[in-house]
Amino acid sequence: MSFLSKPLNKTLNSFSILTFTLRRFTSHSAAAEPFPDNPTPAYYDELATAAGNSGDLDALRDILNKRIQDRCYNTKRTFNFITTTSSLDDLIRTLSNLNPGFTRNSAFNSLVTRLCRLERVDDALRVVETMSRDANCSITASTFHPIISLLTRERSMDHAQRVVELMSGLGVRRDLTVHNLFLMAHCFTGDMAAAAEVLKEMEEEDGLVGDTRTFDALVMGACKIGNVEGAMVLVRRMVNDGVLMLYSTHMYVIGALLEKGCLEQAVKYVKCFGGKDKVLDAEIYGCLGSKLAGMKKVKEAMKVLEEMKQTGLPMGEKLKRFYEKNVGKVAKLVY
Repeated sequence: MSFLSKPLNKTLNSFSILTFTLRRFTSHSAAAEPFPDNPTPAYYDELATAAGNSGDLDALRDILNKRIQDRCYNTKRTFNFITTTSSLDDLIRTLSNLNPGFTRNSAFNSLVTRLCRLERVDDALRVVETMSRDANCSITASTFHPIISLLTRERSMDHAQRVVELMSGLGVRRDLTVHNLFLMAHCFTGDMAAAAEVLKEMEEEDGLVGDTRTFDALVMGACKIGNVEGAMVLVRRMVNDGVLMLYSTHMYVIGALLEKGCLEQAVKYVKCFGGKDKVLDAEIYGCLGSKLAGMKKVKEAMKVLEEMKQTGLPMGEKLKRFYEKNVGKVAKLVY
């Protein structure tokens, strides 16, 4: 009887996985280590990697089934044994025979993520096709996130759009993450007309409301095209609406202000958001100081770093070296 019939028993009683485990550990020590009472996802990832590398797909099947039973969910390292040249035929068949439902679905989703990390988009879509034919698998928008993320980062927008069409054909609606991935790609290149189309589709077709990452992308896009005023309007709206701001949002604004030569406004911006969170303070003051140093504005940079020093904010190694090099050359100045 399979060990899966005893969900609360964490002792291995599947012959193939027990044999595999013993074989794995006896290669390191004279006596085999027992299966832990409380295994971790990292432990299961090690077992999966060893099984995959050895080609023992029966053991891999048991490992993937058992880890979900033990609530050790798959991670981005579960399929680390897959390389750019690995064949997938036998592996896909193995995953198709996992316990139906969440176990099988999770494994396929993890495999899609791994394949995208290897830039094997066609193979990832092949896995999706396998899932679509399996009545025991449930495809959601999150299944497609790694695929669309890779394609939009590569600026393969037509290909990414075809993937969205595939989603629609499978009855999977775009979620906010999908829209944000397209939005980020367009804003990164400064194509704000295309970004506006994404926003229109997001709000009118899918009835979604923008979140932190939506605003982050829009602020980046505005700064990319030199529209600092537009970026500030977005920042004010975020503040008024209580939308959490990412560190990167602040970095875009600080950088854009300095590029425009608006040093005083950049300092005011940092001071406006400073004093509430030490981690945020370290990020925005450090960003301002680093950029000023990079612009060879030593005096202005040292003002920022002196304030960081006085308030106990940590500096990165490069910034610290800059401070130590110039601390004796520039008089201490306070805003």
